[in-house]
Amino acid sequence: MTQTVNPLKSFFRQPAIYIRLPSDGQFWPDGSIDIPVNRELPVLPMTAMDEITYRTPDALFNGAAVVTVVQSCMPNIKNAWHMPNCDLNAILTAIRIASFGKAMPLNSECPSCNEVNEFDVDLQAVMAQLGMSDYAESVRHGDLEIYFQPMNYQNQTDVNLLQFEQQRVLNQLPGAEMPDEEKSKRMNQAIKAITEITVKAIRNSIKGIRTPQALVTEPEHIHEFLLNCDRNLYTEIRDHAIKLR
Repeated sequence: MTQTVNPLKSFFRQPAIYIRLPSDGQFWPDGSIDIPVNRELPVLPMTAMDEITYRTPDALFNGAAVVTVVQSCMPNIKNAWHMPNCDLNAILTAIRIASFGKAMPLNSECPSCNEVNEFDVDLQAVMAQLGMSDYAESVRHGDLEIYFQPMNYQNQTDVNLLQFEQQRVLNQLPGAEMPDEEKSKRMNQAIKAITEITVKAIRNSIKGIRTPQALVTEPEHIHEFLLNCDRNLYTEIRDHAIKLR
């Protein structure tokens, strides 16, 4: 069967800008991104379908809209679920610039006189300020050395959905028609679940833990360690992970 080339192909959207990621391709699994020789990724404007996708609440809520639009506008990104968080803001800002220009209009209301002021934010200036934390910085504690990594978009979305669900349970409990004993039980369950979600987020932020005998990288071993280490070490690890994010 003869295939014809679309005569309109030369009028398809073209890259509007090129960006270098804050991570410069670090922390992306093999096959999830194609880094050009010059390290700069082309960014295409959104299509009409991309804009519709961005306005779909369910797709935004579960992260699918962001993944779809990122892969559409940045074809060098093959799997946006693996996108490290340190690159997320730069990627979304670049897509905004490519689609609507560098000026983003904002409104600000004066808390004293309630006057509304309109101004533009220069997104290229914002892009210039975006960087990446020093993930080479580890935490040493006795014989242990803990190495860190940025969470990827899949991990962060999963954590956000779980946190939202448990927070919804906590918000509904005060007005729920049930015995106080049952309310207390469900509240304790929700608080326990939120704690476990926090531990999961910290686990996903740890690349590995070096002991005098080995380098431990298995997520299940790291998770078990976080549940059983002393509170001072846990707090130190948690605070460092938060600082990096």
